Amino acid sequence: MPGTESVQITGPSGDRYDEILTPRAIELIAALHAELGPRRFEALAARRRRQAELSRGAMLDFLPETADIREDPAWRVAAPAPGLVDRRVEITGPTDKKMTINALNSGANVWLADFEDANTPLWDNMITGQLNLKDALDRTIDFRSAEGKDYALRPDDELATIVVRPRGWHLDEKHILVDGERASASLVDFALYMAACAQRQLDKGKGPYFYLAKNESHLEARLWNDAFVLAQDFLGIPRGTIRATVLIETIPAAFEMDEILYELREHSAGLNAGRWDYLFSVIKKFRTRGQEFVLPERNSVTMTAPFMRAYTELLVKTCHRRGAHAMGGMAAFIPSRRDPEVNEKALAKVREDKTRESGDGFDGSWVAHPDLVPLCKEVFDSVLGTNPNQLAKTREDVHVTAADLLAVSKTPGVITEAGLRNDISVALQYLAAWLGGNGAVGIFNLMEDAATAEISRSQVWQWIHNDVALDDGPVVTRELVEQLIDEELTKIRAAAGEDFDADRYGQAVALFSEVALADTFADFLTIPAYERMP
Repeated sequence: MPGTESVQITGPSGDRYDEILTPRAIELIAALHAELGPRRFEALAARRRRQAELSRGAMLDFLPETADIREDPAWRVAAPAPGLVDRRVEITGPTDKKMTINALNSGANVWLADFEDANTPLWDNMITGQLNLKDALDRTIDFRSAEGKDYALRPDDELATIVVRPRGWHLDEKHILVDGERASASLVDFALYMAACAQRQLDKGKGPYFYLAKNESHLEARLWNDAFVLAQDFLGIPRGTIRATVLIETIPAAFEMDEILYELREHSAGLNAGRWDYLFSVIKKFRTRGQEFVLPERNSVTMTAPFMRAYTELLVKTCHRRGAHAMGGMAAFIPSRRDPEVNEKALAKVREDKTRESGDGFDGSWVAHPDLVPLCKEVFDSVLGTNPNQLAKTREDVHVTAADLLAVSKTPGVITEAGLRNDISVALQYLAAWLGGNGAVGIFNLMEDAATAEISRSQVWQWIHNDVALDDGPVVTRELVEQLIDEELTKIRAAAGEDFDADRYGQAVALFSEVALADTFADFLTIPAYERMP
């Protein structure tokens, strides 16, 4: 594989890989790491220090040293970029060929092309995903299913705007070494897309746009902003061409929304309420702090919980005060063509959720399945009408305190054996699929990704280590969970029949045990999972 003196490509070569792993892309990876690599490690070390402080009893609060940024009413982010003015419906999904075509054709305004939570980072997935984006922009992509159904792109003016989500700062790309060390997965995904597709996006009248995942502070946003400046200068693209929406999906970031927007001002496209990872972050950050931070079982935690309402309302107010888009959370339901009763109930919940978001002032929201695009669009159409967004809705009525954001104990709901079993079953099924190369998996009529799997395993860890008793049964112990793993695995095996992959599920059980039952909490399940794949 090609490389330079400082960059070594260790992953195997494949068909057309050279169109993505170009000399220019490799030079950009080298430049980004030379400039930003040490600061990335500093940012990750700062995360570890903050976690240690929280585990010792510290509490999160708004930063006193950045109060002047929060209190200054004058500054604004850049005006919405072409293709990002109207974002009332956004669809998410991995970058395989079929999803690329279906998402772009879905009728959504934006497609979040996901290299992160809905993707398994197999080397081939990462490179062919970039190829699929390039081919989509060149209109040379097509797909034929095993059943003989052909998929092709609609005209350009009917396609969703592509917004790429690179992997988070905490992840490495083990198939690319920079000065003998694993490259940053974030910088690799970003550089490969910029080198291959930035000019193609500009030629389409739009630009290279990104969703930024797992950020925990404004200093991490500053790191991204510096990456944007470097890449634009390197490629000869005007500064401010790149636009990025930051997912507020960690609880530390909820206390730094203004500061994150400020750091990305000329490159900002707003913030998103990444609800599933946010719940995972709450559990992770306060996992040893006792009953005050123990959440009910995951399916009973809704967006009407007081601490979730505080977080989402603050997000809308903060964004609109700065001229930035506020994007709502994921509708993970997968419509069923075989069970109308399930559909009716679930679609009513989706409608209720999107109605709440549109009423709160969000400018748009996410769905995981093309069949939900019309419903989401209908709800936002009823509020927006011909307006492209709700930036004028400033929510001056919202007043959120640190205590409001931390009011986890006010969340209604219980923890039952059924809830524990659901966490175990979902995690096992998802991890088995993830290890097989599929990062977006339909389980129990919901689209599961790494974020929802993280909630499942982290809840189990927290319940074990905080002596939580089931509402209808005993205290959650390691022994009880091991028993339920065996029982749920038996159910999965029976349901799968001849399709049951014993080896894959053996790996899934081992991985789940490592991240849910060990004494030490793994920060992200995807890190040990990544080591189990080639």
